[in-house]
Amino acid sequence: MEKSKENIINLFYIEHLKVNEIAEELSFSSAYITKIIKQDNRYLQEKEYRKTVSKTKRKIAQNNFIKTKRERERIDNNYTTLQEQHRQASKELSKSRHLSNEAFRRWNTSAYKYNPSKRRYEFDSNLGRSYAVPKYIKER
Repeated sequence: MEKSKENIINLFYIEHLKVNEIAEELSFSSAYITKIIKQDNRYLQEKEYRKTVSKTKRKIAQNNFIKTKRERERIDNNYTTLQEQHRQASKELSKSRHLSNEAFRRWNTSAYKYNPSKRRYEFDSNLGRSYAVPKYIKER
């Protein structure tokens, strides 16, 4: 009997197992486990230690929850923006046979760089330009 009490105290104070975990492992009632551990003079210290550990874990979990929620919202917003851009591009491309220079620039955003001194968009010469592609597009 004394050996089981030492085992209970060891599991609770050294291995930091919960009362129900100890009860399940040793096949004792949780009330008996609680009675044994409350008799030890380290009980209040252990209780404070577990409280601080729990508070830290809760804070980490909350930060992770907020982080994943923000990431999910960012992804949803990006997807919504992409859908809207696709819808707008489809609308512009199916409108008429002739594509305006401004619509062409928005459709090929990576091909044009803005030149603020001349207030226009300039085609990237490294890409190679055909005659039908506008070299400059004035800002509206």
